[in-house]
Amino acid sequence: MGAMMVGSVTTRLILLRGNSASGKSAVAAGLRDRYGRGLALVGQDNLRREVLRERDVPGGANIGLIDTVARYALDHGYHVVVEGILHAARYAPMLDALRHDHRGRTHAYYLDVPFAETVRRHATKPQAAEFGEAELRRWYRPLDLLPDATETVIPPTSTLDETVARVLRDAGLAAG
Repeated sequence: MGAMMVGSVTTRLILLRGNSASGKSAVAAGLRDRYGRGLALVGQDNLRREVLRERDVPGGANIGLIDTVARYALDHGYHVVVEGILHAARYAPMLDALRHDHRGRTHAYYLDVPFAETVRRHATKPQAAEFGEAELRRWYRPLDLLPDATETVIPPTSTLDETVARVLRDAGLAAG
């Protein structure tokens, strides 16, 4: 991880972090829908759970895979959205190296949603039967911010549309 410059001055790297059911995947999908082609989604759940079928453990293979996929897409001219819980204790070194190696602008967001709201939202998801409140409570980390204080905290009062519009505007990817 790290040491090689990636992307270009025109590529954008967007980091979306937060607890389970905080809206990260919905925001990422909204960004893709609004922006269109040229925006790569690098989802922690997809790479960790689907591609590798790996548990989220310290030093897991998914950490390097997320880094590799994000760097590859940036080097091929894509704007990249890396989204996932991405607990700071496990993922901060990789995210920090990726951010520092990226030639373009990077924007990092933390979706701050209270525990009770994550439980309510989780119940509406397709995978709601796979795990429940006990697991959500075990995984929940209040304001698990990266140590460098570069993340913008998105409050639970921000709607999906407002959050998507803000990220696109901040990154300079909004139409018009």
